[in-house]
Amino acid sequence: MTFSIIQVFVINLLLPIGFLIILWKAKVQSKLEWVTFLLTAWTVFIWLFLSGPWDWLSYYLRIIFPLLLIIVTFLSWRKIKHQEVKIESKSKHRLSVGINLVLAFLFGMYSTLSISGLFTSDDAIELNFPLQDGVYYVGQGGSHEMINYHHAYEPQQYALDVVKLNSLGTRASGIYPDELEKYAIFGDNLYSPCEGNVVETRDGLSDLIPPDSNPEQPEGNYVALQCEQSEAILYIAHMQKGSISVEVDDAVTEETVIGKVGNSGNTSEPHLHIHAEKDGVGIPLKFNKRFLTRNGIIW
Repeated sequence: MTFSIIQVFVINLLLPIGFLIILWKAKVQSKLEWVTFLLTAWTVFIWLFLSGPWDWLSYYLRIIFPLLLIIVTFLSWRKIKHQEVKIESKSKHRLSVGINLVLAFLFGMYSTLSISGLFTSDDAIELNFPLQDGVYYVGQGGSHEMINYHHAYEPQQYALDVVKLNSLGTRASGIYPDELEKYAIFGDNLYSPCEGNVVETRDGLSDLIPPDSNPEQPEGNYVALQCEQSEAILYIAHMQKGSISVEVDDAVTEETVIGKVGNSGNTSEPHLHIHAEKDGVGIPLKFNKRFLTRNGIIW
């Protein structure tokens, strides 16, 4: 987990800051070199905007960094607009242009894959969002592994992981606290997303202290629903110990509280995990007609 924290700081904070500083200084030998670097910077920022985990540092940075890029691009252009278009014959300048083009292509591909994950042509189940007490953020979601690691596993290919944002735009008080109450979503009520019946439940498993997990019982405490509008089974997982308020064969409506968000099972921190599957195949979910993907916000 320490590696993941370092990775978030490097990729989501230091990388964009580094590109902004280099672009601001604009130490290039030609407009061609500047354009290729600018192309790299923009493809990196687009990729980060789409796929970066912005709930760790602050969701507000997701908006601030692109605005800074626009401003710095304009100021940088003013510095280099009188330079020659052609590239200098020096090999280091040619190398710089070549590296920029390779990086732009690489991050352009990453961005394209991220964009492809924002949509699906598969039929989705229409549901109500099961959380109602704040601003929620989609940490994992979409139809490509670039923005949803669940997509690699067919039964959970359209699963969502959802956290709650506090006033600072982060999911917790601190980077990775070991106190469950510091996670904004912990203990929030979970409402049935549909009308239907309860088909499975489990309760009694302890809420784990991050980064502890229980891979032997990956769902943790959970409720499984058979919604009226679909033959798929809907799973709501990692619920709080002792919070499940429904039993097998109970009828539920969209106003039924079924339990609370916890941190049981194979989980890294408190969050809502929800997915639907039919015959071992994951089914897309839509909430109020929205196909939710990473970095989506639900008010």
